[in-house]
Amino acid sequence: MKQKMTIAILYGGESGEHEVSCLSACSVYNHIDRELFQPVLIGITREGVWYFQESPSTDNESLLIIKSDANLVSAVPGKGLYCNGKQLAVDFVFPVLHGTFGEDGTVQGLLELLHLPYSGSGVTGSAAGMDKIMSKRIWDCCGIPVVPFRELERNILKDEEKLETQMNRLEEELDYPLFIKPVNAGSSVGAGRAENRDELRKAILDAFRFDTRIIAEVCINAREIECAVIGNQTPTAFPPGEIASTHQFYDYDSKYNDPESVVLTLRADISEKLQDEIPEIAKAAYKAVSAEGFARVDFFLDRDTGQIYLNEINTLPGFTQFSMFPKMCESGGIKYGDLITKLIELGMERHRDRKESVYS
Repeated sequence: MKQKMTIAILYGGESGEHEVSCLSACSVYNHIDRELFQPVLIGITREGVWYFQESPSTDNESLLIIKSDANLVSAVPGKGLYCNGKQLAVDFVFPVLHGTFGEDGTVQGLLELLHLPYSGSGVTGSAAGMDKIMSKRIWDCCGIPVVPFRELERNILKDEEKLETQMNRLEEELDYPLFIKPVNAGSSVGAGRAENRDELRKAILDAFRFDTRIIAEVCINAREIECAVIGNQTPTAFPPGEIASTHQFYDYDSKYNDPESVVLTLRADISEKLQDEIPEIAKAAYKAVSAEGFARVDFFLDRDTGQIYLNEINTLPGFTQFSMFPKMCESGGIKYGDLITKLIELGMERHRDRKESVYS
């Protein structure tokens, strides 16, 4: 009988999406194929401390609680993970960490130094995908349409005149309404919409709470179309879905605190041309930022002009059983449990490929 692989599910973290991560990790833990894998849990506190977790006694879709006890986990480059001085027999890591210090290449870099295979994008794909400015610049260079945007840096808050100058620039070059977002944050954390100068100032100050750089974008009268992509060198894209919210925009509150305000359509009601075109753009965007494993690629479909704009890529999207990414994959023929297995296989494939490279 083939020995089971031990899969460390990494969850929690320091970002504003800590709770979302705990929800996603619970789903992965409950639905991973136990005939093939033995899951273990490593919870990361809001302070960034790693703890080995005992298996939960419940199998419902609830939050996994992180217990900060004596089971401290440490990392030794070149050796792997340790708990209380003893090496953990981990074959593979499944990070379920959304946002900063989890989706941005930092954890991925650590896992590379530990020589541990893991699911999802590597350092480059994670970092480029998380950075809204960097990814848009890459896509723009590749000829993929993106919404007009401008970048602001936190140092403008040190000088009122600089802040006023930058707000003037946004009004002149982009005009209202505007969306203001942290450059490196997910789940719409810190995102705000501004209809006038007072709202613009408030949105800028709020967004700068979450990052040192923020992005201002033109508001498009758009439908929000999403596409699930999986794979490494040769990605596969699934039929696009659509998200509609009764909120002014699809913000953190509508995503997680008021789910009844959101309508998820797994097969978007769009033309055959767009059904064919959007997955191709999604794959091109995925490869452009060096994404691997899996991602959700988000688009705006302009209601007035019919123009498609690439909005952003999520290299570690919400992963509960009911999240849009796994639901779109299921609609395309891959069940949730099988999807987890596929992502582990893709991570192992990439790890084997990298081991063939020579570094000296």
